[in-house]
Amino acid sequence: MLLPVFTLKLRHKISPRMVAIGRYDGTHPCLAAATQAGKVFIHNPHTRSQHFSAPRVLQSPLESDVSLLNINQAVSCLTAGVLNPELGYDTLLVGTQTNLLAYDVYNNSDLFYREVTDGANAIVLGTLGDISSPLAIIGGNCALQGFDHEGNDLFWTVTGDNVHSLALCDFDGDGKKELLVGSEDFDIRVFKEDEIVAEMTETEVDARSDRTGEVIFKDNFPAAIAGVVEGDYRMDGQVQLVCCSVDGEIRGYLPGTAEMRGNLMDTSVEQDLIRELSQKKQHLLLELRNYEENAKAESSSPLSEADGHRGIIPANTKLHTALSVNLGNENQAAHVELRVSTSNDTIIRAVLIFAEGIFIGESHVVHPSIHNLSSSIRVPITPPKDVPVDLHLKAFVGYRSSTQFHVFELTRQLPRFSMYALTSPAPASEPVSYVNFIIAERAHRVVVWLSQNFLLLEDTAIQNAPFQVCFTSLRNGGQLCIKVKPSGEITINTDDIDLAGDVIQSMASFFAIEDLQVEADFPVYFEELRKVLVKVDEYHSVHQKLSADMADNSNLIRSLLVRAEDARLMRDMKTMKRRYMELYDLNKDLLNEYKIRCNNHTELLGNLKAVNQAIQRAGRLRVGKPKNQVITACRDAIRSNNINTLFRIMRVGTASS
Repeated sequence: MLLPVFTLKLRHKISPRMVAIGRYDGTHPCLAAATQAGKVFIHNPHTRSQHFSAPRVLQSPLESDVSLLNINQAVSCLTAGVLNPELGYDTLLVGTQTNLLAYDVYNNSDLFYREVTDGANAIVLGTLGDISSPLAIIGGNCALQGFDHEGNDLFWTVTGDNVHSLALCDFDGDGKKELLVGSEDFDIRVFKEDEIVAEMTETEVDARSDRTGEVIFKDNFPAAIAGVVEGDYRMDGQVQLVCCSVDGEIRGYLPGTAEMRGNLMDTSVEQDLIRELSQKKQHLLLELRNYEENAKAESSSPLSEADGHRGIIPANTKLHTALSVNLGNENQAAHVELRVSTSNDTIIRAVLIFAEGIFIGESHVVHPSIHNLSSSIRVPITPPKDVPVDLHLKAFVGYRSSTQFHVFELTRQLPRFSMYALTSPAPASEPVSYVNFIIAERAHRVVVWLSQNFLLLEDTAIQNAPFQVCFTSLRNGGQLCIKVKPSGEITINTDDIDLAGDVIQSMASFFAIEDLQVEADFPVYFEELRKVLVKVDEYHSVHQKLSADMADNSNLIRSLLVRAEDARLMRDMKTMKRRYMELYDLNKDLLNEYKIRCNNHTELLGNLKAVNQAIQRAGRLRVGKPKNQVITACRDAIRSNNINTLFRIMRVGTASS
């Protein structure tokens, strides 16, 4: 139970997800939030006589306790916290799509102002792993970057897609914080410094009471919520939950008093008891109705017919499931087929399937018409990504005349690479791209891995090493060949670098491989990457030229404005008019150049994303330390603009010959 304790109404709109509370003087908690027109407001109700006087800060004419911080760019993320422990107070961090500002509110000065080429979509502040200094970690265009209080770049790595959210927590219980990264591809990745230690897919996230799953407190705002933070905003020794709406309304809440909590607990116990009794009542009423219907059926029908009507089925009835690859036809695309069947002449009235990331709404219902009922049902499944998925099934089993059905529940796992069909015989030509590595495992263990991760036919026989198995993708027809030699050498042939990485990561997990170095070559993909890098250089050159031109035009505008005003003061209207016409034309040119610059920046970000994804893909071909070394070496090669070294690192994992 939460108790409202204060409400404020500020005359500033608040951007969603950009609210923070910080003690910028080390004592008084102040609320900072991003607002419109590239500004951040700081609400300080504790020292109303204090005024900020820095060039960035303007006192708001609307409220004496609100100051505005001019960023002059659209703010994309914001947070506050201790960045430099020696200062003894919090730092305000503001991110845009091109820069990161660390601002010392107390001294009205910038700690650092750094350019971030990959943008800043999300930000978190704290310690990470064994890095002793607190870091301001920003997530942007498929990249993560961490800065200390001096603006030094102490942490950098890549992730699979554009970053949307960040959090620091001790994920594995080792006493050190890991970085949780949520991205556009619905993946949550856990980084132990620059190493991914866990990865999961989440399409929906629910927050509920851990006891009953019910809402225990609710309040209504007239506008959408912009952010929820906590802090002792009243400075009374109690931490309040502070909720901010997009229209500037701020409300603070406290947990209820001990007496209120006691009353709440009593009420909760009573509500739980009433709820439990209501459920029992519903169950008993349903059971009574079933007895009444069964009695009617027995009195009007022969015994066997009555059994079917009330849903009685043989005691040995079982539900079977089978997964297979269906190559499809002209009317239906290739897919994985789930077959659900009973062990006798009973029929399946309906099947409910719950699976995350496969169906819209995470569930699917198959409900055949009354004329098409049978003892088996086939369900087409097309998983969009190569991840293992648990299929939770509920099947209604009975007879055609049944009005009541038995519910069978079971779980079946969909293998990770179920969307690949075994090709037999092997294709005449195999993909030219490959990954080659050696593992200390017997060929028999590799066969076990294959059987657990692919849908192999029951009569598939794989002889001892050396052997080769080939698969065809049901999504795009691409080929995958896996060759195994007695020495433990394995070669994966595929033109899909993402698939190669998935196969290697799956093997590493199955065989508990901690470190794995590989040799890899993807000629087509590397050539496309080379073209992207050329475009990045071109866009950087255009960006620099446009920036220089805009700076020159800005100086010219100032000069023309002074000359026009001089002409006006001298009552030379003809010259004044000519100067203002020149200003008008120059302003139009500036606007056009700005549009070109914006388009150039958008294209640059798109290509930088492709480069960061390429580094991440090269890293996923390795495991453990070699993976981290490749990511770091690739970034160094790009910084030094050494393209040939970059491709050598991606191929063999090192820059040395």
